[in-house]
Amino acid sequence: MTRPKILVIEDDENICDLLKIYLQKDYRLFFARDGSQGVSAFRAVKPDLVILDLMLPLINGWEVCRLIRQESGVPIIMLTARDAVEDRVQGLDLGADDYVVKPFDPRELTARIRARLRKAGAAELLVAGNLTLDMKTYRVTCGGRPVELTPKEIRLLHFFLVNRNAVLTREQILEKVWGYDYAGGTRTVDMHVKKLRDKLKGGSGWQIKTIYGVGYKFEVTGDV
Repeated sequence: MTRPKILVIEDDENICDLLKIYLQKDYRLFFARDGSQGVSAFRAVKPDLVILDLMLPLINGWEVCRLIRQESGVPIIMLTARDAVEDRVQGLDLGADDYVVKPFDPRELTARIRARLRKAGAAELLVAGNLTLDMKTYRVTCGGRPVELTPKEIRLLHFFLVNRNAVLTREQILEKVWGYDYAGGTRTVDMHVKKLRDKLKGGSGWQIKTIYGVGYKFEVTGDV
């Protein structure tokens, strides 16, 4: 079996050496020491997962995350010394999948990597009626037309699609899409659902139903 490829975008040599010790047996590792090099390496390597530091030379980690998310839904684990809630929220809003604060236990990071790769190994192409979501390329089409969604809107749509026909509370959506430690309220879920509906006009074979007093249901009809 081919070992998964992990791109580490990190300028701290000690961290890189530590990751080599714990990861090189099970994964093919590639390293970039600044943000600009990281974006180039991402396009060349096409990794299965990215470990991304925030405080990088040339281009910071937030911008690197944004650029990657324009092209791919590859799992991104942010690795940083910044522990402020605002930093975590910004990273998750840009499309990061996880957030690990330095100093960290390499065993915990390894477990998080395994979990993210297992999740990414699930179906990458999701279809409901005339709606298609390709999680590998982060591309969405509705009725054959491409639809531009933000990383957060794509994650929300993905959560709806994998939980089709299930009633989801606002709290469940907030926890799974934004993260359990997200500081905002459930109102943000309503705002993002509204934007998603506006952008996906013309859909058939599915609908995002409001379950009043509870949350939402992505209802799919027909053989999809």
